[in-house]
Amino acid sequence: MKSLLSFLLAAALVTPVLAEEAKAPAKPDLKKGEAISTAVCAACHTADGSRGSPANPILAGQHPEYLAKQLAEFKSGKRNNAIMKGFASTLSEDDMRNVAAFYASKQAKPGFAKSKDTVTLGQQIYRGGIADKQVPACAGCHSPTGAGIPAQYPRVGGQHADYTEAQLVAFRGGARNNNAQMSVIAAKLSDKELKAVADYIAGLR
Repeated sequence: MKSLLSFLLAAALVTPVLAEEAKAPAKPDLKKGEAISTAVCAACHTADGSRGSPANPILAGQHPEYLAKQLAEFKSGKRNNAIMKGFASTLSEDDMRNVAAFYASKQAKPGFAKSKDTVTLGQQIYRGGIADKQVPACAGCHSPTGAGIPAQYPRVGGQHADYTEAQLVAFRGGARNNNAQMSVIAAKLSDKELKAVADYIAGLR
């Protein structure tokens, strides 16, 4: 009887551990991610997700959790983009994790700000916000270097200014509504402020 109780107790302790291990997702496969990138993504985002068209985001070095989340939201329609929805709809959760991990493993080439006239304004907004408008400093969430915070806030440093500006405009106008916090912040920015901070972000490293 005693040995039976000991066995049952041991089984009760081990079972939750095994259940947790069974639920744990497999480690991302970078080779599979690279294959998806080559077949599906490279035409717009380049083979390594680096500096392609300014209209498209740089994916190299982006946090994998953020990339996988965006793909899932394109697929579900929470983030609205007809082209990306078409591509994302062909991907499974594992595919998303694999391709996100592949791009995250790459290192983006440095960018630079182009407008000398607005770099000071962009820096002020990024580092200190706009007190009169209750706009918080971008650095508070995206870090002083633009590195972001994994799984919460994306890396923005070095991102194409054109792309960043377009996303801020989309948040401000409601075309992009998959982040309530960014929608509120962007709604308070003028065209000049929005363009200045986007240009400043492009030079962060």
